[in-house]
Amino acid sequence: MSRHIISFPIEDQIFNYRVAAIIVVDGHILVCKEDDDHYVMLPGGRVELGEASATSLAREIEEEIAMPARIGEMVATSESFYTGRGETYHELGFFFRAELIGQGPNGQEPWLTRPDEGHLLKFYWVPLDGDALERFNLMPPWLPEFLRNPPNGHAHIVHDERLP
Repeated sequence: MSRHIISFPIEDQIFNYRVAAIIVVDGHILVCKEDDDHYVMLPGGRVELGEASATSLAREIEEEIAMPARIGEMVATSESFYTGRGETYHELGFFFRAELIGQGPNGQEPWLTRPDEGHLLKFYWVPLDGDALERFNLMPPWLPEFLRNPPNGHAHIVHDERLP
């Protein structure tokens, strides 16, 4: 059976359906940097057609990190409108708490380096306190504050970089 990632162009925009893991251990969050990016993101990726979002996240973590993850509750959804790599994006994001059993910060930087789809991914455990998330340029831009001060219950965030 062929795989169909839910990411496609429509006129002058690209629609993405993305899932991401919020993995926090000892006051540090796991982030990922792709070799040609100037920012970091939470581990995760695009959902495939016919795949539940939590299942997709578990698959993405297994593919990227080569470790099983325990996927917890969904804590946020986001609608993001932004430009990157010369393209305009409309991205729907689902954010889940997750756990890598027996894993956490160990002083190595990067914590893990893995090849993925022609890129080199580097994973870092970044402190939630201080300005480390900003120094690593965690995207989307609303995420550092959200992670430091999570709301009670589910959050829905609309981030629109098209607005003046």
